[in-house]
Amino acid sequence: MSRRPLIGLTGRRKTAGEIAGTPESLHHLEGDWYYADYARGVLQAGGLPVNLPLDAAPEMFIDHLDGILLSGGADIGPDRYDAAPETEDFPPEPARDQFELDLLTGALDRELPVLGICRGLQMINVHAGGTLHQHVPEHAKFHENPTLHTHEITIEPGSVVAELYGESRGVNSLHHQTVDRLGDGLKVTASHDGSVEAIEHEQLPIVAVQWHPEMLDTRDTDPIFGWLVNQAAART
Repeated sequence: MSRRPLIGLTGRRKTAGEIAGTPESLHHLEGDWYYADYARGVLQAGGLPVNLPLDAAPEMFIDHLDGILLSGGADIGPDRYDAAPETEDFPPEPARDQFELDLLTGALDRELPVLGICRGLQMINVHAGGTLHQHVPEHAKFHENPTLHTHEITIEPGSVVAELYGESRGVNSLHHQTVDRLGDGLKVTASHDGSVEAIEHEQLPIVAVQWHPEMLDTRDTDPIFGWLVNQAAART
């Protein structure tokens, strides 16, 4: 039996005190955290998710991985795209920013397949020299059930996203930042009312979506996880 492709999965660093139900004596301890649906999506598509803790430099991981999944999370520091902060409600996490920027540099050098989800899309854009709209509150439908399709997106023909979903699809909306200036080497492959919903690299196996496919109510694994695992399997 051939081995499953190893998919590096990034996440957040939180103290235990931020997790409800943790005994007070443990509040000072740190943990790495992401929604389990990301890992389940990778597993169900045939890959093996690998947690990437912030304590180790990305170059220690990169040559052992077949693909990377950049998950959602906190805002990217606006200093990463030479902008002044416009809101203090969503503080950035500088250590994670630097880790993922370095991880992307290694992935691009090795042409590893990369899937970005929500913040992951924004990170890919910033890494490529793009910028972000820092606060778009009408997109932040955090009060909605994440399985609901809050709007329809239009998908560009001939793109990877079109191969996976067709001409359009319903998606959720769990973000408050969006792409402003597009980064170098990237193209927009899905949109909604002028906002970027998906991007792809013009030459490399890099695809990113602004919605959360891992949370949508589907009977089968969302096809974008299959894309990532299949791309990674081709390298093993």
